[in-house]
Amino acid sequence: MNFNEIKLFISDIDGVWTDGSIYIGTNGMEFKQFTVLDGVGVAAARAAEIKIALISARFSPATEHRAKDLQIDDVYNGGLNKLPAFEDLKSKYSLYNDEIAYIGDDLVDIPIMEKVGLPITVPNASPEVKAIAKHITSVAGGGGAFREALFWIIEQQGRTKQVMQKMKEMVLNS
Repeated sequence: MNFNEIKLFISDIDGVWTDGSIYIGTNGMEFKQFTVLDGVGVAAARAAEIKIALISARFSPATEHRAKDLQIDDVYNGGLNKLPAFEDLKSKYSLYNDEIAYIGDDLVDIPIMEKVGLPITVPNASPEVKAIAKHITSVAGGGGAFREALFWIIEQQGRTKQVMQKMKEMVLNS
């Protein structure tokens, strides 16, 4: 695996960015809890020039709102079969499977995880997903797993200091 080839990091939402819980109020309004740690992961991806995309099998306004807040343009929200979104992203960015990392946690993620160069999961993932993953984060979904995985990729690329310096410059110039 050549980690330097990774140009796109695709992420599932429920079970990765969240702990998988969905809170529904008496008015039917849905709530999800996101951690700011994953937002820092998105900033690090920008500093590392790694594109970010989200693919969620379950439609959720909360997912769309979080993606908009983080200025993530590539959001596929509400398609049980995630392969069309994956193929669309590959075509849009003219990428090969080996240039893509994916983090997911459940059975609907397996078709993409079997295709990408770097499948990643969380410790609370299904056993079938863990069997495919080349890396399992130390923190569970909802606890900053996306950020941890992103920083792990950057570390494997040998670019931690470079990316941290660029993030510092981004903060100072904002």
